[in-house]
Amino acid sequence: MALALSALVVFATGVAGGPALAVTPPSVTAGSQFYEVGGTSTPQLRTVVARTGVDVLGASGDTMSIIARPADAEGLRALGFTVSARGPVDRPLGPAAIAADFPAGDEGYHTYAETTTELQKAVSNFPSLAKLTSVGKSYEGRNLNLLKISDNVATDENEPEVLFTCNQHAREHLTTEMCLRIVQRFTSSYATDPAIKKLVDSTEIYVLPNVNPDGSEYDISGGRYHSWRKNRQGPGTDTNRNWGYKWGCCGGSSGSTGSETYRGPSAFSAPETKAVSDYVDSRRIGGVQQIKAHIDFHTYSELVLWPFGYTYNDTAPGMTAAEAKTFSDLGKKMAATNGYTPEQSSDLYITDGAVNDWMWGNHKILSFTFEMYPKGGNPGFYPPDEQIVPQTTRNDKAVDILLNAAFTR
Repeated sequence: MALALSALVVFATGVAGGPALAVTPPSVTAGSQFYEVGGTSTPQLRTVVARTGVDVLGASGDTMSIIARPADAEGLRALGFTVSARGPVDRPLGPAAIAADFPAGDEGYHTYAETTTELQKAVSNFPSLAKLTSVGKSYEGRNLNLLKISDNVATDENEPEVLFTCNQHAREHLTTEMCLRIVQRFTSSYATDPAIKKLVDSTEIYVLPNVNPDGSEYDISGGRYHSWRKNRQGPGTDTNRNWGYKWGCCGGSSGSTGSETYRGPSAFSAPETKAVSDYVDSRRIGGVQQIKAHIDFHTYSELVLWPFGYTYNDTAPGMTAAEAKTFSDLGKKMAATNGYTPEQSSDLYITDGAVNDWMWGNHKILSFTFEMYPKGGNPGFYPPDEQIVPQTTRNDKAVDILLNAAFTR
């Protein structure tokens, strides 16, 4: 893999990004380094680190991996954490990008154009099963492609709908491959696999492979990786802190434009989150939300997460004990098939303005985040393309479980 960010390959561990609020740091894109932060064994301690505005890559045991400026590292040391530098980050800023391909050795990944072509092929090869539309445009004007899969694809049937979204965070390219896997599996296997046929005949499946196509294209521009997370709207907005439910409420996002978890000036200020949320809103028909279940795919840490992220409490207004148990039971059932760790989002650290909280809080959609491969730091956000097939097929059974769960709602 042509990767200048050797420190990322070796040392970054865990969940893509983390919340920020209490400190308002300058941009972490200039002079940044990778660090490991020790003494972070509880959600409360991890939240303290995240709230300084550093880019939290994830947590493992009592350590966190972050991207931060040296001054931010000193600030964490002053708070009593042990902080060890692990290498520089090469993240130049630049104009809008159209990536020709992935860095050498990783060409098996799909650029935005290649992803669009794959979706168009699905429609061409399976016109009775697949229909391609768009929920809107990205900041730089790219279509936010949405593929519907159904046995009567041209008809809005009275069947439970399930939504799969990928690539909210730019550098998490494996997630786009996950969405393409879902498209490929439920179209090409329909005629030969009775289990697939039953699911397609009984549900309406919607797949959105590129929520953040501008950021994704920028991240691979110039033939190298830039470790870019946000969209490309000015300094960039973290789309997964820009959703309207409990937006900016609880120290789980940042008001600083330089933060990697900058939540934007207002909820849904990012055109990408606005477009997706408008689409979900539009599926409330006759007062009934048609979308019953949802997975938002991220990398990495191998986790199955569920709401709420804004509070440590298992129950809160809008989440009864019975509903929390439904999430926990389903999350554990899915995790048993792929070897991921199941837990409530806030068991990592507090987040606010995230998609799962909004999907459930506003629409009662059973909404999960899957943090995909790897579990630890190597190979971080940029696994070699040889991992695409094993890591996407690894989630086949979990996807089926979610589709079946939609029948009961």
